[in-house]
Amino acid sequence: MLDFDLIAKKCNLFEDVDANMVIKNIEALNQEYSDEDLIAIYNYILSNSKTPEILSAVIRLTDNYRDKTTLPLLVDLLLMRFDNQQNELKEKFINVRSMCAKAIANYKDTSAVTPLLYCLNNKDENYKVRLSCADALGKIGDKYAVAPLIDVVKDEEEKSVYLRESAASALGLLGDMRAVDPLVTILETKQGLMNKFTFLKERVIEALAKLRLENNDRVFYALKSSLADESPQIRINAIEALMESNHPKAVEAIKECLEDKDEEVRKNALIALYNIEGRDILDEVVSLPVYPQNLKQEAKYMIEEYEND
Repeated sequence: MLDFDLIAKKCNLFEDVDANMVIKNIEALNQEYSDEDLIAIYNYILSNSKTPEILSAVIRLTDNYRDKTTLPLLVDLLLMRFDNQQNELKEKFINVRSMCAKAIANYKDTSAVTPLLYCLNNKDENYKVRLSCADALGKIGDKYAVAPLIDVVKDEEEKSVYLRESAASALGLLGDMRAVDPLVTILETKQGLMNKFTFLKERVIEALAKLRLENNDRVFYALKSSLADESPQIRINAIEALMESNHPKAVEAIKECLEDKDEEVRKNALIALYNIEGRDILDEVVSLPVYPQNLKQEAKYMIEEYEND
Protein backbone atom coordinates (compact mmCIF):
# COMPACT_ATOMS: atom_id res chain seq x y z
CA MET A 1 0.00 0.00 0.00
CA LEU A 2 1.30 3.43 -0.94
CA ASP A 3 2.49 5.73 1.83
CA PHE A 4 1.45 9.13 0.45
CA ASP A 5 3.00 11.03 3.36
CA LEU A 6 6.36 9.44 2.59
CA ILE A 7 5.98 10.17 -1.14
CA ALA A 8 5.07 13.79 -0.38
CA LYS A 9 8.23 14.17 1.73
CA LYS A 10 10.32 12.50 -0.96
CA CYS A 11 9.04 15.04 -3.51
CA ASN A 12 9.18 18.02 -1.08
CA LEU A 13 5.54 18.47 -2.05
CA PHE A 14 4.44 20.59 0.90
CA GLU A 15 7.75 22.26 1.68
CA ASP A 16 8.71 25.85 0.91
CA VAL A 17 11.05 24.99 -1.97
CA ASP A 18 11.27 25.90 -5.65
CA ALA A 19 8.37 24.39 -7.62
CA ASN A 20 10.73 23.25 -10.37
CA MET A 21 12.60 21.08 -7.87
CA VAL A 22 9.33 19.51 -6.73
CA ILE A 23 8.33 18.84 -10.33
CA LYS A 24 11.66 17.12 -11.05
CA ASN A 25 11.16 14.93 -7.99
CA ILE A 26 7.64 14.00 -9.13
CA GLU A 27 8.84 13.22 -12.66
CA ALA A 28 11.55 10.95 -11.21
CA LEU A 29 8.94 8.76 -9.50
CA ASN A 30 8.42 6.80 -12.71
CA GLN A 31 11.79 5.13 -12.07
CA GLU A 32 10.57 3.31 -8.96
CA TYR A 33 6.77 3.03 -9.18
CA SER A 34 4.44 1.07 -11.46
CA ASP A 35 1.98 2.79 -13.77
CA GLU A 36 -0.86 1.88 -11.43
CA ASP A 37 0.94 3.43 -8.47
CA LEU A 38 1.90 6.52 -10.48
CA ILE A 39 -1.75 7.15 -11.35
CA ALA A 40 -2.66 6.95 -7.64
CA ILE A 41 0.22 9.31 -6.75
CA TYR A 42 -0.72 11.83 -9.43
CA ASN A 43 -4.33 11.73 -8.26
CA TYR A 44 -3.17 12.38 -4.70
CA ILE A 45 -1.17 15.42 -5.82
CA LEU A 46 -4.07 16.77 -7.87
CA SER A 47 -6.26 16.50 -4.77
CA ASN A 48 -3.82 18.06 -2.32
CA SER A 49 -1.39 20.45 -3.98
CA LYS A 50 -2.21 24.15 -4.05
CA THR A 51 0.70 25.19 -6.29
CA PRO A 52 -0.34 26.02 -9.89
CA GLU A 53 3.02 25.08 -11.44
CA ILE A 54 3.01 21.66 -9.78
CA LEU A 55 -0.61 21.00 -10.74
CA SER A 56 0.09 21.94 -14.36
CA ALA A 57 3.02 19.52 -14.49
CA VAL A 58 0.99 16.68 -13.00
CA ILE A 59 -1.92 17.29 -15.37
CA ARG A 60 0.54 16.80 -18.24
CA LEU A 61 1.78 13.57 -16.64
CA THR A 62 -1.73 12.17 -16.16
CA ASP A 63 -2.44 12.71 -19.84
CA ASN A 64 -0.04 9.83 -20.56
CA TYR A 65 -2.52 7.47 -18.86
CA ARG A 66 -5.97 9.06 -19.10
CA ASP A 67 -7.17 6.84 -16.31
CA LYS A 68 -10.86 7.16 -15.51
CA THR A 69 -10.10 7.78 -11.82
CA THR A 70 -8.34 11.02 -12.74
CA LEU A 71 -11.24 12.55 -14.70
CA PRO A 72 -13.34 13.64 -11.65
CA LEU A 73 -10.27 15.35 -10.18
CA LEU A 74 -9.69 17.28 -13.39
CA VAL A 75 -13.35 18.33 -13.37
CA ASP A 76 -13.04 19.49 -9.75
CA LEU A 77 -10.03 21.64 -10.65
CA LEU A 78 -11.84 23.06 -13.67
CA LEU A 79 -14.79 24.05 -11.46
CA MET A 80 -12.56 25.50 -8.73
CA ARG A 81 -14.32 28.38 -6.99
CA PHE A 82 -12.82 31.59 -5.65
CA ASP A 83 -14.45 34.22 -3.50
CA ASN A 84 -14.34 37.95 -4.24
CA GLN A 85 -11.20 38.40 -2.13
CA GLN A 86 -9.18 35.86 -4.14
CA ASN A 87 -8.86 37.54 -7.53
CA GLU A 88 -5.07 37.29 -7.51
CA LEU A 89 -5.22 33.57 -6.67
CA LYS A 90 -7.87 33.03 -9.34
CA GLU A 91 -5.56 34.57 -11.95
CA LYS A 92 -2.78 32.15 -10.98
CA PHE A 93 -5.04 29.16 -11.65
CA ILE A 94 -6.26 30.21 -15.11
CA ASN A 95 -3.65 28.13 -16.94
CA VAL A 96 -4.25 25.14 -14.65
CA ARG A 97 -7.97 25.19 -15.35
CA SER A 98 -7.44 25.68 -19.09
CA MET A 99 -5.13 22.66 -19.07
CA CYS A 100 -7.80 20.69 -17.22
CA ALA A 101 -10.32 21.40 -19.99
CA LYS A 102 -7.81 20.27 -22.63
CA ALA A 103 -6.98 17.11 -20.68
CA ILE A 104 -10.68 16.38 -20.12
CA ALA A 105 -11.28 16.54 -23.87
CA ASN A 106 -8.84 13.67 -24.40
CA TYR A 107 -11.07 11.33 -22.38
CA LYS A 108 -13.93 11.72 -24.90
CA ASP A 109 -16.28 11.17 -21.96
CA THR A 110 -19.73 12.75 -22.31
CA SER A 111 -20.09 12.93 -18.52
CA ALA A 112 -17.75 15.94 -18.68
CA VAL A 113 -20.00 17.90 -21.04
CA THR A 114 -22.11 19.51 -18.29
CA PRO A 115 -19.17 21.02 -16.31
CA LEU A 116 -17.56 22.19 -19.55
CA LEU A 117 -20.81 23.88 -20.56
CA TYR A 118 -21.08 25.44 -17.11
CA CYS A 119 -17.75 27.21 -17.58
CA LEU A 120 -18.43 28.06 -21.22
CA ASN A 121 -21.74 29.74 -20.40
CA ASN A 122 -20.37 31.71 -17.43
CA LYS A 123 -19.64 35.18 -18.84
CA ASP A 124 -17.78 36.10 -15.67
CA GLU A 125 -15.33 33.30 -16.34
CA ASN A 126 -11.91 34.05 -17.82
CA TYR A 127 -11.99 33.86 -21.61
CA LYS A 128 -9.00 31.46 -21.75
CA VAL A 129 -10.89 28.91 -19.65
CA ARG A 130 -14.05 29.36 -21.72
CA LEU A 131 -12.04 29.03 -24.94
CA SER A 132 -10.49 25.75 -23.75
CA CYS A 133 -13.94 24.48 -22.79
CA ALA A 134 -15.32 25.30 -26.26
CA ASP A 135 -12.44 23.39 -27.86
CA ALA A 136 -13.01 20.46 -25.51
CA LEU A 137 -16.71 20.28 -26.31
CA GLY A 138 -15.93 20.05 -30.01
CA LYS A 139 -13.44 17.23 -29.42
CA ILE A 140 -15.76 15.24 -27.16
CA GLY A 141 -18.44 15.42 -29.85
CA ASP A 142 -21.61 15.39 -27.76
CA LYS A 143 -24.62 16.86 -29.58
CA TYR A 144 -25.89 18.34 -26.31
CA ALA A 145 -23.19 21.00 -26.71
CA VAL A 146 -24.45 22.22 -30.10
CA ALA A 147 -27.08 24.73 -28.92
CA PRO A 148 -24.83 26.43 -26.30
CA LEU A 149 -21.99 26.68 -28.84
CA ILE A 150 -24.38 28.23 -31.36
CA ASP A 151 -25.40 30.77 -28.71
CA VAL A 152 -21.74 31.74 -28.24
CA VAL A 153 -21.13 32.07 -31.98
CA LYS A 154 -24.23 34.25 -32.41
CA ASP A 155 -23.59 36.48 -29.39
CA GLU A 156 -22.68 39.90 -30.78
CA GLU A 157 -22.08 41.15 -27.24
CA GLU A 158 -19.48 38.48 -26.47
CA LYS A 159 -16.30 40.37 -25.55
CA SER A 160 -13.93 37.66 -26.77
CA VAL A 161 -13.91 37.12 -30.52
CA TYR A 162 -11.42 34.32 -29.83
CA LEU A 163 -14.14 32.47 -27.93
CA ARG A 164 -16.54 32.81 -30.85
CA GLU A 165 -13.81 31.46 -33.13
CA SER A 166 -13.34 28.41 -30.91
CA ALA A 167 -17.08 27.83 -30.74
CA ALA A 168 -17.29 27.96 -34.54
CA SER A 169 -14.46 25.43 -34.86
CA ALA A 170 -16.15 23.17 -32.32
CA LEU A 171 -19.40 23.27 -34.29
CA GLY A 172 -17.50 22.15 -37.38
CA LEU A 173 -16.12 19.17 -35.44
CA LEU A 174 -19.57 18.29 -34.10
CA GLY A 175 -21.02 18.25 -37.62
CA ASP A 176 -24.58 19.12 -36.60
CA MET A 177 -26.76 20.74 -39.27
CA ARG A 178 -28.29 23.10 -36.71
CA ALA A 179 -25.07 25.08 -36.92
CA VAL A 180 -25.47 25.95 -40.61
CA ASP A 181 -27.76 28.98 -40.40
CA PRO A 182 -25.92 30.82 -37.59
CA LEU A 183 -22.56 30.17 -39.27
CA VAL A 184 -23.77 31.44 -42.64
CA THR A 185 -25.36 34.46 -40.98
CA ILE A 186 -21.95 35.48 -39.63
CA LEU A 187 -20.48 35.35 -43.13
CA GLU A 188 -23.37 37.34 -44.54
CA THR A 189 -23.26 40.06 -41.89
CA LYS A 190 -19.48 40.38 -41.64
CA GLN A 191 -18.69 40.63 -45.34
CA GLY A 192 -15.92 43.14 -45.97
CA LEU A 193 -15.09 43.57 -42.29
CA MET A 194 -11.45 43.01 -41.42
CA ASN A 195 -9.41 43.15 -38.21
CA LYS A 196 -11.02 41.32 -35.30
CA PHE A 197 -13.59 39.51 -37.44
CA THR A 198 -11.11 38.09 -39.95
CA PHE A 199 -10.17 35.01 -37.93
CA LEU A 200 -13.80 34.45 -36.93
CA LYS A 201 -14.77 34.31 -40.61
CA GLU A 202 -11.89 31.91 -41.29
CA ARG A 203 -13.10 29.54 -38.56
CA VAL A 204 -16.69 29.79 -39.80
CA ILE A 205 -15.68 28.88 -43.35
CA GLU A 206 -13.60 25.96 -42.07
CA ALA A 207 -16.59 24.74 -40.04
CA LEU A 208 -18.90 24.96 -43.06
CA ALA A 209 -16.39 22.96 -45.11
CA LYS A 210 -16.50 20.17 -42.51
CA LEU A 211 -20.30 20.07 -42.73
CA ARG A 212 -20.09 19.20 -46.49
CA LEU A 213 -23.30 20.81 -47.73
CA GLU A 214 -23.66 19.86 -51.39
CA ASN A 215 -26.97 21.44 -52.37
CA ASN A 216 -27.34 24.35 -49.97
CA ASP A 217 -27.51 27.45 -52.16
CA ARG A 218 -27.39 29.84 -49.22
CA VAL A 219 -24.08 28.34 -48.08
CA PHE A 220 -22.76 28.38 -51.64
CA TYR A 221 -23.50 32.07 -52.18
CA ALA A 222 -22.07 33.02 -48.78
CA LEU A 223 -18.85 31.20 -49.69
CA LYS A 224 -18.84 32.71 -53.17
CA SER A 225 -19.18 36.19 -51.67
CA SER A 226 -16.23 35.39 -49.42
CA LEU A 227 -14.09 34.99 -52.55
CA ALA A 228 -14.19 38.80 -52.75
CA ASP A 229 -13.17 39.34 -49.12
CA GLU A 230 -10.27 41.69 -48.38
CA SER A 231 -8.36 38.93 -46.62
CA PRO A 232 -6.43 36.56 -48.93
CA GLN A 233 -6.65 33.83 -46.28
CA ILE A 234 -10.43 34.08 -46.20
CA ARG A 235 -10.49 33.80 -49.99
CA ILE A 236 -8.27 30.72 -49.78
CA ASN A 237 -10.48 29.16 -47.09
CA ALA A 238 -13.55 29.84 -49.21
CA ILE A 239 -11.91 28.15 -52.21
CA GLU A 240 -11.18 25.05 -50.13
CA ALA A 241 -14.72 25.00 -48.72
CA LEU A 242 -16.21 25.29 -52.21
CA MET A 243 -13.96 22.46 -53.39
CA GLU A 244 -15.29 20.25 -50.58
CA SER A 245 -18.90 21.28 -51.17
CA ASN A 246 -19.46 19.45 -54.49
CA HIS A 247 -21.91 22.21 -55.40
CA PRO A 248 -22.65 22.22 -59.15
CA LYS A 249 -21.53 25.86 -59.46
CA ALA A 250 -18.36 25.48 -57.37
CA VAL A 251 -16.01 25.08 -60.35
CA GLU A 252 -17.30 28.22 -62.04
CA ALA A 253 -16.87 30.24 -58.83
CA ILE A 254 -13.37 28.96 -58.13
CA LYS A 255 -12.26 29.61 -61.72
CA GLU A 256 -12.77 33.32 -61.21
CA CYS A 257 -10.01 33.16 -58.56
CA LEU A 258 -7.43 32.14 -61.17
CA GLU A 259 -7.22 35.86 -61.94
CA ASP A 260 -7.09 36.97 -58.29
CA LYS A 261 -4.60 39.73 -57.46
CA ASP A 262 -2.91 37.51 -54.85
CA GLU A 263 -0.51 34.82 -56.08
CA GLU A 264 -1.28 32.40 -53.24
CA VAL A 265 -5.01 32.69 -53.88
CA ARG A 266 -4.46 31.92 -57.57
CA LYS A 267 -2.30 28.92 -56.70
CA ASN A 268 -4.87 27.53 -54.26
CA ALA A 269 -7.62 28.00 -56.84
CA LEU A 270 -5.59 26.03 -59.38
CA ILE A 271 -4.96 23.21 -56.91
CA ALA A 272 -8.66 23.09 -55.99
CA LEU A 273 -9.72 22.94 -59.64
CA TYR A 274 -7.17 20.22 -60.32
CA ASN A 275 -8.60 18.19 -57.44
CA ILE A 276 -12.08 18.57 -58.95
CA GLU A 277 -11.41 18.40 -62.70
CA GLY A 278 -8.01 16.78 -63.10
CA ARG A 279 -5.49 17.42 -65.91
CA ASP A 280 -7.80 19.48 -68.18
CA ILE A 281 -7.59 22.63 -66.05
CA LEU A 282 -3.78 22.49 -66.07
CA ASP A 283 -3.68 22.29 -69.88
CA GLU A 284 -6.14 25.18 -70.10
CA VAL A 285 -4.04 27.43 -67.86
CA VAL A 286 -0.85 26.61 -69.77
CA SER A 287 -2.37 27.22 -73.20
CA LEU A 288 -4.56 30.31 -72.74
CA PRO A 289 -2.88 33.77 -72.72
CA VAL A 290 -5.38 35.20 -70.23
CA TYR A 291 -3.62 33.58 -67.26
CA PRO A 292 -0.51 35.16 -65.60
CA GLN A 293 2.90 33.66 -66.25
CA ASN A 294 3.57 32.51 -62.69
CA LEU A 295 0.27 30.57 -62.71
CA LYS A 296 1.29 28.94 -65.98
CA GLN A 297 4.55 27.91 -64.34
CA GLU A 298 2.64 26.41 -61.44
CA ALA A 299 0.44 24.46 -63.84
CA LYS A 300 3.51 23.15 -65.70
CA TYR A 301 5.08 22.11 -62.42
CA MET A 302 1.91 20.23 -61.41
CA ILE A 303 1.84 18.45 -64.78
CA GLU A 304 5.44 17.35 -64.33
CA GLU A 305 4.93 16.39 -60.69
CA TYR A 306 1.59 14.62 -60.80
CA GLU A 307 0.76 13.75 -64.40
CA ASN A 308 4.02 12.58 -65.97
CA ASP A 309 5.09 9.91 -63.47
